[in-house]
Amino acid sequence: MAKPIIGIQMYTFRDLTKDDLLGTLKQVAEIGYEAVEFAGFFGHSAKEVRKVLDDNGLRAPSAHIGLNHAEPDKLESDLQQQIEYAQELGLEYIVTPWWPFPDVPAEQDLERFISAIDTASKLVTAAGLKYGYHNHDFEFKKVGGETIMDALLARIPAERLIAEFDLGWVHVGGAKPVDYINRYKGRVPLAHFKDFGEGRSDTEIGAGSVDFDSVLKVAEESGINYIIVEQEQFKSSPLESARISLEFFKSRSLV
Repeated sequence: MAKPIIGIQMYTFRDLTKDDLLGTLKQVAEIGYEAVEFAGFFGHSAKEVRKVLDDNGLRAPSAHIGLNHAEPDKLESDLQQQIEYAQELGLEYIVTPWWPFPDVPAEQDLERFISAIDTASKLVTAAGLKYGYHNHDFEFKKVGGETIMDALLARIPAERLIAEFDLGWVHVGGAKPVDYINRYKGRVPLAHFKDFGEGRSDTEIGAGSVDFDSVLKVAEESGINYIIVEQEQFKSSPLESARISLEFFKSRSLV
C-alpha cells in the first residue's frame, strides 16, 4: 500500500481560477501540492489544461461536475459532454458535488436523487471512467430510518459508485469521519479534508475540530489514494491558507 497523495480542490481558489485557471495551477504546484481536483475549466480546452498539469508535475485524478437537476431531460446530454472532456483531459473520476434537498427530505426526494445518480453512474462507467458522489452534511439526515448517504451507497453497487467522503461535512452532519471510512473500506479512493472551527465556519486543516488523525491512521489500509484539501473561508488569502494546510500533512510525513 502507498501513502495517499495530497491534493487540493480548485474551488478553494475560485476567486482566482475564474480569471486565471492556468496560472493558479502553477501556483498550486509551487506551494507543493501534488494533485488537483477541478471545479470548472473556464473555457480552456482539455489540451491546454493537460499541458499545464504536465509542465508542473501535477496529477488530476478527478473533477467535480454537477448534474442538471433543473432540467432532467438534459441531464444525460449535458453529462455526456463533460465525460468527453474528462476523457480528453485524462481524468479517472467524475464526481457529482451535491444534490438539492429540501430542509426536510421525504421518500420521493430520496428516490429522485438515487435515480439521477444511478443514471449518471451508468453513463460515466460505460465510458471507462469511475463515478463518485461528494457529500455535505444534509446527506446524513434520515429518510425512513436510514441516512441519505447510506441509502445511496446501499442502492447503487460499488462498481458504479465510489464515495468521496467530505470528512468535514461528515463531522458537521453528526457522524465520526473514521467510522465512515472504516464502514466503506475500499470504496473511498478520494477523501476530502475540510476542517471546521465554530459552527459551519471552515478553516485550515488542523486548526479546527475535525479528527483527521484517526482517519490518517487507517488511510492506507482503507484504500484512500488521494486526500483532497478544500476550504471556502479565509482569514488572509486562499493561497496562504493552502500553504498552512499543507504544513499539517508535512508534519505527519505525508509530503
